[in-house]
Amino acid sequence: MTDESPSIDKLLKNLDHAMLADRHRLRRQLLELRKKPDEAKLAQWVTRMQASCDQVLARRASLPVIRYDDSLPIAAKRDEIKKALEQHQVLIIAGETGSGKTTQLPKICLEIGRGQHGLIGHTQPRRIAARSVASRVAEELGTPLGALVGYQVRFEDQSDANTLIKLMTDGILLAETQNDRYLERYDTIIVDEAHERSLNIDFLLGYLKTLLPRRPDLKVIITSATIDLERFSKHFDDAPIVEVSGRTFPVETWYRPLTLEQDEEGNRVEDDLTVDQAILATLDEIAAYERSERRSPGDVLVFLPGEREIRDAADMLRKAQLKHTEILPLYARLSPAEQQRIFQSHPGRRVVLATNVAETSLTVPGIRYVIDSGTARISRYSYRAKVQRLPIEAISQASANQRKGRCGRVEPGICVRLYSEEDFLGRPEFTDPEILRTNLAAVILQMLHLRLGEITAFPFIEPPDGKAISDGFNLLQELSAVDRNSQLTPLGRQLARLPVDPRMGRMLLEAAKLGSLQEVLIVASAMSIQDPRERPPERQQAADQAHAQWKDPDSDFAGLVNLWRGFEEQRQALTANPLRNWCRKNFLNYLRLREWRDSHRQLSLICRDMQLSLNKEPADYPKLHKAVLVGLLSQIGQKTEDGDYLGARQRRFWIHPSSGIGKKRPQWLMTAELVETTKLYARMVAKIDADWIEPLAGHLIKKNHFEPHWEKKRGQVVAYEQITLFGLIVVGRRPVHYGPVDPVVSRELFIREGLVRGEIQSRAKCLSANQKLLEQLDELEAKARRRDILADEETLYAFYDARLPAEIHQTATFDSWYKVNSQKDPQLLIMREEDVLAREASEVTTRDYPDTLHIGDLELALTYHFEPNHPRDGVTLRVPAPLLPMLPPERLEWLVPGLIEAKCIALVRNLPKALRKNFVPVPDFIKAALQRMTFAEGSLPQALGRELLRMTGARVSDEAWAEAAQQVESHLRMNLEIVDGQGKFLGEGRDLAELTARFAEASQAALAVPQSAQSQQPVEAKVFAPVAEKTQQKIAGLSMTVYPALVEEGGTVKEGRFSTPAEAEFQHRRALQRLLMQQLAEPAKFLRGKLPGQTELGLLYRELGRVDALVEDILLASLDSCILEGEDPLPRDGAGLAALAERKRGNWTEHAERVARLTLEILKIWHGLQKRFKGKIDLAQAVALNDIKQQIGNLVYPGFVRETPMQWLKELPRYLKAVEQRFEKLGAQVQKDRVWSGELAGLWAQYQTRAAKHAQEGKRDPQLELYRWWLEEYRVSLFAQQLGTKVPISDKRLSKQWSQVEP
Repeated sequence: MTDESPSIDKLLKNLDHAMLADRHRLRRQLLELRKKPDEAKLAQWVTRMQASCDQVLARRASLPVIRYDDSLPIAAKRDEIKKALEQHQVLIIAGETGSGKTTQLPKICLEIGRGQHGLIGHTQPRRIAARSVASRVAEELGTPLGALVGYQVRFEDQSDANTLIKLMTDGILLAETQNDRYLERYDTIIVDEAHERSLNIDFLLGYLKTLLPRRPDLKVIITSATIDLERFSKHFDDAPIVEVSGRTFPVETWYRPLTLEQDEEGNRVEDDLTVDQAILATLDEIAAYERSERRSPGDVLVFLPGEREIRDAADMLRKAQLKHTEILPLYARLSPAEQQRIFQSHPGRRVVLATNVAETSLTVPGIRYVIDSGTARISRYSYRAKVQRLPIEAISQASANQRKGRCGRVEPGICVRLYSEEDFLGRPEFTDPEILRTNLAAVILQMLHLRLGEITAFPFIEPPDGKAISDGFNLLQELSAVDRNSQLTPLGRQLARLPVDPRMGRMLLEAAKLGSLQEVLIVASAMSIQDPRERPPERQQAADQAHAQWKDPDSDFAGLVNLWRGFEEQRQALTANPLRNWCRKNFLNYLRLREWRDSHRQLSLICRDMQLSLNKEPADYPKLHKAVLVGLLSQIGQKTEDGDYLGARQRRFWIHPSSGIGKKRPQWLMTAELVETTKLYARMVAKIDADWIEPLAGHLIKKNHFEPHWEKKRGQVVAYEQITLFGLIVVGRRPVHYGPVDPVVSRELFIREGLVRGEIQSRAKCLSANQKLLEQLDELEAKARRRDILADEETLYAFYDARLPAEIHQTATFDSWYKVNSQKDPQLLIMREEDVLAREASEVTTRDYPDTLHIGDLELALTYHFEPNHPRDGVTLRVPAPLLPMLPPERLEWLVPGLIEAKCIALVRNLPKALRKNFVPVPDFIKAALQRMTFAEGSLPQALGRELLRMTGARVSDEAWAEAAQQVESHLRMNLEIVDGQGKFLGEGRDLAELTARFAEASQAALAVPQSAQSQQPVEAKVFAPVAEKTQQKIAGLSMTVYPALVEEGGTVKEGRFSTPAEAEFQHRRALQRLLMQQLAEPAKFLRGKLPGQTELGLLYRELGRVDALVEDILLASLDSCILEGEDPLPRDGAGLAALAERKRGNWTEHAERVARLTLEILKIWHGLQKRFKGKIDLAQAVALNDIKQQIGNLVYPGFVRETPMQWLKELPRYLKAVEQRFEKLGAQVQKDRVWSGELAGLWAQYQTRAAKHAQEGKRDPQLELYRWWLEEYRVSLFAQQLGTKVPISDKRLSKQWSQVEP
């Protein structure tokens, strides 16, 4: 223990003489000195202590002489109040307005020694009241305002260090709790008008309740009208109540309901009145009453719910032109000068029209009559709709009595209630306190900041319900001020330091981040005052025009910034009076603009203290509006088809008509407030971009994912994401990577789609190895035509599922994991047969299901597919187009050994029942037959038919087999896949003839001689190189035998290749004719001029073509018969051809002349026949004539001389003569002729079909050619027997010849 200890204990006791505000600090410093003594510091401490004690003494000395107005009712209770104050910490004083409690209480406190060690704090609910009460108290104490008696309201502080009594709004006192938690500057706190129960008052009363145990020296006085006193008393542990009567004169109540009156019979006596009419009628009644009582006119105070109603009533009363009556509106938004008119003296009657502002806050002097409409606009917050509503409601009994108490101050009064007594008695006793009708976010934020513990445990007079509290928390969470555990975030701490609505505060903080603080300060300060733009009812249009210069087409917030900048510009340029005039001219309230500037200044200073950076450059539209949007995330809306907006939580609202963007109606907007009057209106709105919402509302948006699916290209599982904010769809359908959202589902989809089904772009070795193995097994299944060899997808899924780590659900991570781990284990994820085989497939052998088919010396690939109704179901043979003509159709019927049994069973089952019944049971007969049949020998139906005939004796006709084959299922017919020379797919099908025809051109293109400059040159007669009879050519990867030959194309000769020797021989022979013509150019030239009968030939051939072409054909045909006829083989090189020409050229002239004479003979007969078709035709002979016409057309046509083989060309005159004879006999045997014509037409059609087929297949069948000319011989035998035939001919002979024709 040091020497100084006793003196330190003594000093501690002396602390009671210091100012309350200094005591805590002095005590702490003294205790420090006790632990660590320090002479110098102690001396400093003593100096500070002395200064604090001197201040107390100075304050005591400055006390003025206190005088009381004994006429005030409170004077009688002065001693009782003093005594109660000395004995209790809390005192409740109930007195009507006019009892003098507001002005006299501070003086009573001063008298009992309060206000010396700290301030006497005196709160008022409204600024106007704080100012007026301060000036009255100062006046009564005889001191200037701002010295001993000061006041502090928002933007104005008229108090100093010597102030004893400080009047302020309750909000100011609450704000002081931020820096002075225990309110140590005050030794007494008077909370006036506590019955108003505003949010601030309720919070303050709760706060004081928690403070009292910690501040036993603090005295608290609650004053209230005589409303609900017991509740206040109970709240402060049964604090004493002192009632002070206020009303000095009786007040009579008249009830004048607006409802109509009826007489005894129920007939209407009086109509319903509007409130305005009722006021006029009541004023008339009051005037009549005054006349009957011989009294002078008294002032009337009329209570109405809102400004609009006041303006309407004022208009109506002014129009009524009441004598000696002044109409005075009174509402909070009026300027102080206009409000001041109410307190000035006046002659005649004044009718003051007021809102509930005159109920308690303002005392309008000299009121004799009160007219109470019984309604008020009461602000109510709806938790469900999250909307502040301003409905007009019936006031409570307590409010009605307050209104009644406004008269009877100076003389007996009358209160006229425009509703019935029953209505009055049925109303609630008290108005709901504001805490039950507002959003509690600001209160909760302050409580969290002041660390006042659980909100539910806080001693509110009437605790708000849980819904209200959670709603407040929700808003704070929306603003990121609290986290999900309802703890204050760093951002929330910053918000608590801003003395504005939390939404505005959040905007300011975001603006500092985005670089738009300058603009958002303007917006936030504007939104905390009343709108400075005025719209007097009588000059609304002019006002709107004046305000239009600041409007922004997309945003009301930007409009405020424009207005501010416009005003600032004028403020810099103009002096005070011209500036006021400018404001008046532009319908701007100068005082509110000043208030806006004050608010802006205050916010700017706070932002500077918080070190929020101000942007130098003006912010663009997005920066400003994104910052504002952060505070209004639950107040956005999307335009609907009906023209209104759908907001958060499915609310529908409309843009308020006062908004600058009312007509534009953007797709998305945000609004500063949603207020429900006649409709739900959005006030202060701005267009926003939907893309802004998601980044700013990251903590609030709900993400919904649907349709997860694997995307091969991205290598990820992708789902569509829908983003909603409070039920509004912000993003409808956006593809996102689903892995992080749901790794389990993503992994399963990755394995199923990516790994099992192979839909993946990865170079992992295991995937290609597994794919190969599965393809082999898949081929086994296709061959066996059973899906039971390869294990199902579930087995494959289980294989990967067991081996893949849980976190792998996309290609990229799979690849990197596989790369690392496959180095340790090369067999990682590689399947073995036993992993994927469901059973052994021993029946599938290479013999039964070969992979190639041998056609001659070629091997063609076979593939198998098992998928009923698929175009490739069954066996597919890959055929290069040029090979089509060489494919034996019979071989294709046999398919492969593994499928032959199924095909034979199908063939037999498709037979007519009469035949089929011979072979039952079919499978047994087929098995027995197949054992004796040699596979792929001859035609399958014929081989099968032979065996069945042997076993049963039942014969099946070729027609029955053909019909059965038509009905066989497609997988039992060979599918042909046609490719071009490079192996490129051309098409596929199961009909060989149709495919051969379809790809004839492709076939020829594939056979084309490989292109080179030399091959493009025409072949010269004497010097052409030898042309091989056959050669090998690579076509679609196959080495195929092709047949080179010379080809004539448009008078020149080139080398070509053909798939069949017959076609090659035919083309080569024609080309040689042309080459011989070139070689024997001289004699050819001579013959062209000297051929016999040229003129006649030209005339007869005129209808068919030019004589030059005919001469050319005669020469070529004669060259063929003279030189090439009988040559086997034909020359295949220039030298051979030249030698042949030399050897046989001597006879050519003779030959050519013989052919020319033959041609002339033919054309003469033909010409004669043509004449027969002219003139009248007997219809009975029409069939015969058509047949003849067709026959002649097939004998004589352009180019017939060269096309018709010489041996048959010589017979043409006979055939044409036979036609002449037919003409002559026709009249006598029309019927017989018609039968023969029918028979011949059938035979000719049969021939033509086969000829066309052969042409497509590249066949040149001499048997078919013979048949064609035998048909002509048959005609001769039918119509002109006497001319004789070249060979014995009959229908049987013809049929026999047909059977020898290639199919």
